[in-house]
Amino acid sequence: MDKKIIVYSTPTCPHCIRLKEFLRENNIVFDNIDVSTDKTKADEMIKKSGQMGVPVIDIDGEIIVGFDTSVIKQKLGI
Repeated sequence: MDKKIIVYSTPTCPHCIRLKEFLRENNIVFDNIDVSTDKTKADEMIKKSGQMGVPVIDIDGEIIVGFDTSVIKQKLGI
């Protein structure tokens, strides 16, 4: 799989932690961006998603807000 995956998250968000565990368990490579420490990336996330909440997942430009395994599995083909 050669999809570009970006996870916008914070270290204290339970859904973010579960999302990253899920991706690792499925051997999915992703870039993690901590929006609690990077205002520029936080603004980028809000611009992409229209949301301030995390997690936000960018899969090849498709935005998923929250941790919805069925949608994520469908987008990743797993």
